[in-house]
Amino acid sequence: MLIKRLNIKIILSVVFLLIMALAPLFLSDFRLSLLGKFITYAILAVGLDLIWGFTGILSLGHGVYFGLGAYCMAMHLKLVSSNGELPDFMSWSGVEQLPWFWQPFHSAIFAILMAFVVPMVVAGLLGYLTFRNRIKGAFFSILSQALVIITVTLFVGQQGYTGGTNGLTNFNSFLGMSLGSQDTKLVLFYVSLCVLTLVVLLCLWITSSRLGKILIAIRDGENRVRFTGYNPVVFKVFIYSLSAGLAGLAGVLFVLQEGIISPAQMGIVPSIEMVLWVAIGGRGTIVGAVLGAIVTNSAKTTLSEAFPTLWPIFLGAMFIIVVLFFPKGIVGTALDTRFKWSKKVFTKPVFLRSKP
Repeated sequence: MLIKRLNIKIILSVVFLLIMALAPLFLSDFRLSLLGKFITYAILAVGLDLIWGFTGILSLGHGVYFGLGAYCMAMHLKLVSSNGELPDFMSWSGVEQLPWFWQPFHSAIFAILMAFVVPMVVAGLLGYLTFRNRIKGAFFSILSQALVIITVTLFVGQQGYTGGTNGLTNFNSFLGMSLGSQDTKLVLFYVSLCVLTLVVLLCLWITSSRLGKILIAIRDGENRVRFTGYNPVVFKVFIYSLSAGLAGLAGVLFVLQEGIISPAQMGIVPSIEMVLWVAIGGRGTIVGAVLGAIVTNSAKTTLSEAFPTLWPIFLGAMFIIVVLFFPKGIVGTALDTRFKWSKKVFTKPVFLRSKP
């Protein structure tokens, strides 16, 4: 049964990736840019599904890790666009020289590395302190939201170093490529798609390996795992840190395509929306997280264009319907329906069975 489910996920992934690869042929530049942004959201959603769907850790603060990764890349882009001068927002805030912690971000490699490392370090510290004290469930979710409030308040208050509520924007180029060029946007789209493919393959491999079985066991019975000799803290800290690193990676690709990052994009509301992407797509399926992120954000964009004043109501109704009537999400419900139908078709009727 597990092998069949895995095969179906792989088939769905291949079909989805082929459709995405051909998207530039039938989408306008604007729509393609939106799809590229949704793909970065999908990368984050996959990491979130890894900890929530398979390990039972509900994080309501993943917007922080997404934002930290985006800010690391934005700092490099801002320095490049400043042409060796002090960034404009620092001058407006009275800062006279570039802060020491900004200096290393002149290097693109350092910025990308920090976008992955910084979220992992923050998540590792939070995870170790909470999981070590056996804090889980709703209590951990509340702590993750507290992290969001602290981080957003810090970034808004330090306007001279972070840009305050406006965040960081007005980027020109990356690695010599103009970010406003359509060719660059097409390249970034395919880079995002390739990264998403690698992330999905990595997570499918993790969840189908022995590590994945341990994560599921922790989700279903952490005390039993502890009694068998495993230390759940080590596994939970590792997978939570990895998920945060993937969120930071998504932030890098997001800011390259969107051209802006602000504290508002790492707040409580965006963090809760990220969880809804996974719930709608299908918790514990990996592929469902990708589908949920893209479908939900596409619906949000379409509804806001068609119904400028009523779209939040339609979007909220969609969330309620999925949670109440399709608790396993789109992919989870589809897989269950498929296997129930398969079992019904291939099960031999009682009156046709040979008597002993």
